[in-house]
Amino acid sequence: MDNKNEFKPYVSAEKITPELTVTSIIMGVLLAVIFGAANAYLGLRVGMTVSASIPAAVIAMGVIRILLRRNSILESNVVQTIGSAGESLAAGAIFTLPALFLWASEGKMENPSLIEITLIALIGGLLGVFFMIPLRNALIVKEHGTLPYPEGTACAEVLLAGENGGSSASTVFAGMGFAAIFKFIIDGLKLVSGEVSLRVKGFAGEIGTQIYPAVMSVGYICGARISSYMFAGGVLSWLVLIPMAVLFGGDSTLYPATQTISELYASGGAGAIWSNYIRYIGAGALAAGGIISLIKSLPLIVKTVGGAMKNMKGAGTSSAERTARDINIKIVLVAVLILTIAIWLIPAIPVSLLGAFIIVIFGFFFATVSSRMVGLVGSSNNPVSGMAIATLLIATLILKVTGADGFSGMASAIAIGSIICIVSAIAGDTSQDLKTGYILGATPRKQQVGEIIGVVAAALAIGGTLYLLDTAWGFGSDELAAPQATLMKIIVEGVMGGNLPWGLVFTGVFIAVAIELIGIPVLPFAIGVYLPVQLNACIMVGGLIRLALNKLKRNDKETVINDGILFSSGMIAGEGLVGIALALLAVFGVSEAIDLSARIPQPIYQYGGLALFAVIILTVLKFTVWKKRDKVR
Repeated sequence: MDNKNEFKPYVSAEKITPELTVTSIIMGVLLAVIFGAANAYLGLRVGMTVSASIPAAVIAMGVIRILLRRNSILESNVVQTIGSAGESLAAGAIFTLPALFLWASEGKMENPSLIEITLIALIGGLLGVFFMIPLRNALIVKEHGTLPYPEGTACAEVLLAGENGGSSASTVFAGMGFAAIFKFIIDGLKLVSGEVSLRVKGFAGEIGTQIYPAVMSVGYICGARISSYMFAGGVLSWLVLIPMAVLFGGDSTLYPATQTISELYASGGAGAIWSNYIRYIGAGALAAGGIISLIKSLPLIVKTVGGAMKNMKGAGTSSAERTARDINIKIVLVAVLILTIAIWLIPAIPVSLLGAFIIVIFGFFFATVSSRMVGLVGSSNNPVSGMAIATLLIATLILKVTGADGFSGMASAIAIGSIICIVSAIAGDTSQDLKTGYILGATPRKQQVGEIIGVVAAALAIGGTLYLLDTAWGFGSDELAAPQATLMKIIVEGVMGGNLPWGLVFTGVFIAVAIELIGIPVLPFAIGVYLPVQLNACIMVGGLIRLALNKLKRNDKETVINDGILFSSGMIAGEGLVGIALALLAVFGVSEAIDLSARIPQPIYQYGGLALFAVIILTVLKFTVWKKRDKVR
């Protein structure tokens, strides 16, 4: 018997309740822009983004149920559907598009225009939604008992739990408020140091931690295991590879640096060795990790694409049953055709007809893969960067062979990779949202329209966000490392020009292979190799807090941990928003006026950072272990 006939959603197909309302659209658009900007900032800092579905859902519940005195779980579901689209689009965009800004900073091309960024983001997002529509019946309905879609199912559970009250929203808002205060103290007023490091005389390694609430929150949400893999990568880079480079390199001058290793270390410390050598090793590890993840998924990819092609016939047709109505497949096909022609003909998008063809073929392929992957392992483990790397390698080779070389060819390759990356991210997010809707009894067509609205809103905002962050701090800086985008830049340059330090890159590749052979997930470890150890250590602290809460022996342990996830999600959003605000202050020259660091004695400045870090940890405990809760009846 078909799963469709066995499963009964929370809201029956016969019942009509508010879904795609003016309220849900306005709230969803606001959250799409907010979480999109916050995740763009977070991803450019730490190379990772987090799902916005659950915090968007609890905020929707809090506003709709408590402030507006309305009771429609499907309306709240549309809010999170629209809101989470912003986060996913931002994730796809920041993994690739900053490469164009990096080339511009080197004087090799002009910055991409706002129109170019917006159109690339918009087309990628819309294709991601449209490619997922014919897959819904095959992946969400027919495999309901097989594919768990962890985030989608968790979001449905949160919304169902919210039927008993919307108090969880206060935890998210509290996280936003506290993180905003902490961020403003650290990077606005600069009353305390945002990073504390320890060096040992006679040893070139370095250890320490950042003290940012959002970075720590990433560790809490990812958990101790993933955090430890990242931290291990950082330990390898900063306590093994850097000391070895200084010890054995000495007075040698090795490409790509122009100074001796001793001079580099004397002038810039471990950070100078990292920026000139170790980041290329990290880039090689990241590229290998992405490709390894893709190869391991090949059997699943073949099965998914084959099943999707079989189930496309009749998908998206109208149905008498409300919970089975998709956007009509004819509309989907026409929309995809129009978008393909737009990619080719719009001058602002540096992609040829061949590039547009590559985008459609790879886009549908990777949208299918992404939708299936997130169904099995969740969005956090979706190898989006691996798909982008594979696309970039193939697209760059094709462009080079067909004569589209030089920086125009490189820009075209990044545009193709950007659209594919956004397609994959949005397709994964759409499938998670449709799973939530399937459990709750939502109307798929209204959710799909909501996804489109969220994509449009986020696409209009992402260009301004990237320009603002680049103007304030610059991509590739200490504040915004942009690890994935730097990696994409390195790959395209390497294929087109062959002028990379391949010895360092291949060192990273074989480190990744060794890590895979001993059974450790490559991607989090490779990200750890690439990023500063201080950032990895801060993530590790969050993971340790989560581990400690997992060890609690109390009846409400699951509630305590979930409160921590909500509070951490709020802290990520709060710090991201203040980060955007501080970028505005930097652009307008106000940041120096409020900078008080020169008036603070150095010992107080440093130890004050540790003290504030302790306060940040205590706030997490206050809203988890020490939170007052109503007794369960």
